[in-house]
Amino acid sequence: MTVSTTSTAPAAALGVLPRADGSAKYSHAGYTVTASVNGPIEAQRRDEHPYEAHVDVIVRPAAGVGGTRERHLESILQSSLSQIILVKNFPRSLIQIVLQVEDSPENDYVNTKLVQASLNFSIMPALFQTAVLALLSAGVPIRATATATAIAIVPQDGTKRSVVDPSPRDVEIAQSVHVLAFTSHDELLLAESEGDFTVKEWDDVYETAKDVCCRPVPTKEGMEMVLDDQHTNGPDLRHFLRSTMENKVASDLHWK
Repeated sequence: MTVSTTSTAPAAALGVLPRADGSAKYSHAGYTVTASVNGPIEAQRRDEHPYEAHVDVIVRPAAGVGGTRERHLESILQSSLSQIILVKNFPRSLIQIVLQVEDSPENDYVNTKLVQASLNFSIMPALFQTAVLALLSAGVPIRATATATAIAIVPQDGTKRSVVDPSPRDVEIAQSVHVLAFTSHDELLLAESEGDFTVKEWDDVYETAKDVCCRPVPTKEGMEMVLDDQHTNGPDLRHFLRSTMENKVASDLHWK
């Protein structure tokens, strides 16, 4: 199965919202998402847990009011992010993550409303990545960083190809769509799949996603190297996350 990608390199900025404990803006694969993080703060009585913090995730669409699609995304993100946040350090507290979708790719081939109904998986990596960056910006203790990617299995000329960061058109014609997230310890954190696929196809998707999220950076005498002829299946998300935080720290420590 051949592997291809339809997106450019991701871009991110930290600390974009002055009144939040932490914030981030992330753009990739046609999506732009801004996130704010506040906490740990006092939780309402209905949200209090005697032994750990409650993680509240709110997803706001680019236009209109959130519905069933956003509630489904919130549930998946809340479950995944709660696994990397050290929630037991803050009993009876609340950590609130608000994700605002600012831009999404357009599909000129099919009706917009039909596309919106099937965009859950393709937007999930952008939401997840923005949330992780905002948590880091807020200084919320986490046990590991994490990265996520989406992969679609698209039929083509009697064969099948895996598309990393699929476009809305790819999602529309795909046989199956998958979203996987890995921690910085190479642990599988999130795995959501939709459509028809075989065990062999899922194994190929897993290996491709792990390469995108957990690709090691060659080093020589303590210096990182990126080889021009190195075969890649998509963006190096782990290195991107690390370099984004390094640039932010360097900027904060710079004497002006």
